Amino acid sequence: MLSSKLTLSFILLSFFFLGCNSKIEKEKFENSSTFNFTKPKIINLPQSLNEISGIAYYPKDTSVFAIIDEDGLMFKISLNKADDVKEWRFDKKRDFEDIVLKNNTFYVMVSNGDMDKITFNGDKMSVAQVDFPNASKKVNEFESLYASADSSKIIMLCKQCEDDKKSKLSSYYFSDSAHQFIPYKTTETESLFQKIGSKKDKIKPSAAAINPVTKELYVLCSVNKFIYVEDTEGKIKEVIKLNPVLYKQPEGMTFTPTGDLIISNEVNTEGYANLLLLKNQKTGK
Repeated sequence: MLSSKLTLSFILLSFFFLGCNSKIEKEKFENSSTFNFTKPKIINLPQSLNEISGIAYYPKDTSVFAIIDEDGLMFKISLNKADDVKEWRFDKKRDFEDIVLKNNTFYVMVSNGDMDKITFNGDKMSVAQVDFPNASKKVNEFESLYASADSSKIIMLCKQCEDDKKSKLSSYYFSDSAHQFIPYKTTETESLFQKIGSKKDKIKPSAAAINPVTKELYVLCSVNKFIYVEDTEGKIKEVIKLNPVLYKQPEGMTFTPTGDLIISNEVNTEGYANLLLLKNQKTGK
């Protein structure tokens, strides 16, 4: 009798997941004029990168630097040979979310807003830690870190900040000269909700990057499964809905100097963590 019940449960679950997949397959996912989001090049990653959370492109040798969620490890991944991975330890176990490379300095952000500044002198690594004010006392969560178009500011977007309401997203920038975090700007989300056609969910950014060709800001929302694009005036230009079959758990994003887009996926429940490469279709290459 127990065996029969288990068999029936398995059949019902199979129909449920088949129904979900069928619904996803029927749903149309559009591309933008710049990127073919429905057909990215997929690079599977080794198991050590299952929890990949942030990436930064390194143009000197066509590679990507990456961090993982739960440990202070930095990785270097060759895009031409993904199993060729180098690894450095820079910190203890914390909740690391994103990484930015500015000049010769890596900025690695913790989910509470704290930051590690990492520099290399040959093989020697130096790490300086910067604390976000009252990080232990405030209920703030960050996942997105990016450099401004002129590279003068390192900016982080709130994913869940106690001062934000459903209608806005706050951001801060890190001042190297003052060695502190300063409020940057507030993005009103009304126009974004209008493009989505729903006010049901709060917007929760998980990665962000400036397209170096257009200077537009791309913001990835893993929970919401879309990317929205801000023009150089800060207005919402477009929203691209992502196929959850391809973008299972996208947590990192970076651009190459020619405007190609790279998105990192955590492993989710099965398969591999991966990098999704999207060529800039406007370059003609």
